Amino acid sequence: MATRSARSLPNDKVMGSQEPSERIAPEYRSTDGPDAVRVLRAGGTVLDPWQSDILDDWMGRTVSGKWAAPTAGGSVPRQNGKSLLVQGRAEAGMLLLNETVIYTAHLQKTATETFEEMRTFFESRTLRRHVAEIKTALGREQIILKSGARIKFLARTRNGGRGQHGDLLIFDEAQELDETAQGSFIPAISASLNPQTIYVGTPPGPDAVGTVFRALRKRALGGETRKAAWFEFSVPEIGNVKNPARWAATNPALGRRIQYSTIEGEAEQLDPDTFARERLGWWSPVATETLDYAIDRKAWDACASEAEKPEGKTAYGVKFAADGSAVCLCGAVIPKDGPARISLLDLQPSGRGLKWLADWLNERYGRASCVVIDGRNGVDVLVERIRPTWKAKGAVLRPSVKDVIASVGLITTAINEHSLTWYKPQQALAESAITSTKRPISGGYGFGGDNSLPLEACALALWGAKTSKRDPTRKMRIG
Repeated sequence: MATRSARSLPNDKVMGSQEPSERIAPEYRSTDGPDAVRVLRAGGTVLDPWQSDILDDWMGRTVSGKWAAPTAGGSVPRQNGKSLLVQGRAEAGMLLLNETVIYTAHLQKTATETFEEMRTFFESRTLRRHVAEIKTALGREQIILKSGARIKFLARTRNGGRGQHGDLLIFDEAQELDETAQGSFIPAISASLNPQTIYVGTPPGPDAVGTVFRALRKRALGGETRKAAWFEFSVPEIGNVKNPARWAATNPALGRRIQYSTIEGEAEQLDPDTFARERLGWWSPVATETLDYAIDRKAWDACASEAEKPEGKTAYGVKFAADGSAVCLCGAVIPKDGPARISLLDLQPSGRGLKWLADWLNERYGRASCVVIDGRNGVDVLVERIRPTWKAKGAVLRPSVKDVIASVGLITTAINEHSLTWYKPQQALAESAITSTKRPISGGYGFGGDNSLPLEACALALWGAKTSKRDPTRKMRIG
């Protein structure tokens, strides 16, 4: 773990660059960064220049006083001060802003180590007077200040975010973060007046999940979001792994906390791919990790149809994005004879609210056997709004992980066996189907990728139509 000193080591031959390879941030009117640096110094933490710069970006404010970057993240090779950076953000937030912080890591070991380091900071002579209580039970570690600010240290589990509430959510070891864990924790800060989520890690390796971290990086570097800050120390290709200039460009702690001889030894022992990823911040091409597509394109194309929607047993599927950005509505019809039909009915950003969706579903209660609703953000609100209308037993279903896995298997088999059709002009649905990947969950897999919502919602609708025992009418239509 990083130490709390920025003093140079006299025998180092090269000093690490303090300029990230990539640094992107929304425009901000002011920043709490300098105040954060001062309060951290009072507790004995001295940041490197690059860490101070990133804190400026993360704590930048708009004219209204909100965070300019409610989503932030970054990647830096190991032992370069990543942990110190996120600890500093959390510590400053607690001391300056009375924030409640939820720190999460892939492993309990990392969460406990971070707790011990922050405990040392708050128990310093200067800051101990601010501490109300420190809880040390393994897996339940907390630091609580007299102001009411606190931080919880949690290892990520599928339901680990339930019952949590905070202002700042930190995903450490973000290269190991999957959509299920992300979806569990994101709602924990939804009630905050000024929430922020931070993702930090290293480039995902062959055995890492990496989907959430990659997606954030892609959106930030591609200019697809104006509300995210991102930084990284990286090289674009493996290249010459024994070039000291490249070591210095990607390791800001070189000459400070990392000795030249240490990296020299790593370059001799590690294979080039591993060294480039772990020490040079190289991101392997996405193609190497997204070849396992969930749906066979030829089989999908063979299911295309321009025929009218059939009559039959109908169900709707609603899927909320894990990050709360969108919600998708799909339908499925199973006729007495012939293949099932799936349809994309609507896909809307979360900014539109949920009234339109609740009203749409309530108007069609008498036409459908059930509606299957999955996700985290917005699910409870939607269920509350439709339950008085969809009051029959089994009319509103919230699938378990086992059910989601079953729905994926059901629609995949139906596509492969050509026992369903989809409306050919719906190219948005087609794009979702042919680009969705397999996302490992609980011994099975779900649909993943950047555009999986329509396919996921269709799978839920088809599963609902197949499994529901309700059949309110023999003549039902979707849409």
